[in-house]
Amino acid sequence: MCSLDDSSNAVSQTVCALADLRSGDQSAAARLLPLVYEHLRAIASSYFHRGQPNQTLQPTALVHEAFIRMVGNPDADWKDKAHFCAVCATAMRSILTDHARARNADKRGGGWNRVTLAGAQARVDDDVDIAMLSEALDRLERLNPRHARIIELRFFGGLTVEQIADHLEVSKTTVEGDWRMARAWLSSQLSERRS
Repeated sequence: MCSLDDSSNAVSQTVCALADLRSGDQSAAARLLPLVYEHLRAIASSYFHRGQPNQTLQPTALVHEAFIRMVGNPDADWKDKAHFCAVCATAMRSILTDHARARNADKRGGGWNRVTLAGAQARVDDDVDIAMLSEALDRLERLNPRHARIIELRFFGGLTVEQIADHLEVSKTTVEGDWRMARAWLSSQLSERRS
């Protein structure tokens, strides 16, 4: 078990909790949640920025469901808080996609969660439904996995260009260029699907 005194900073505490979790200490999840909760809550809240009135999934529930998936993964090997949050953003995307598909199936297209690629993070909007976005991201992943990952980390994960560059071990310029190209490709794909 990783041992830190109470005066250790949050970064050290997070790294220690992640190390303990990787080593099988399930009590580390209780220490980790308060250290990452605000960041994960901000990511989840961005999905519901202009939420629809009949929205049944709430940001807090999204954070908790994603967190439970994350800490329950025995094969996880997170390097740091940014890596953990990036992978958690992927879990949130999956949860939101499943939720949107289930709602769409129930209502035959009514009440979709809508998002736009206009900002750095997801925003609920009238442009594109999240299930359609997820399908487009899956197609992009087959064409260019790094572009898809950058969209996922920036759009769904709320990571900065610098954090993504560090996570993917590429330059900031590469991330910025890939972000522009991937966003343009996705916008084109989503426009075609709506037509």
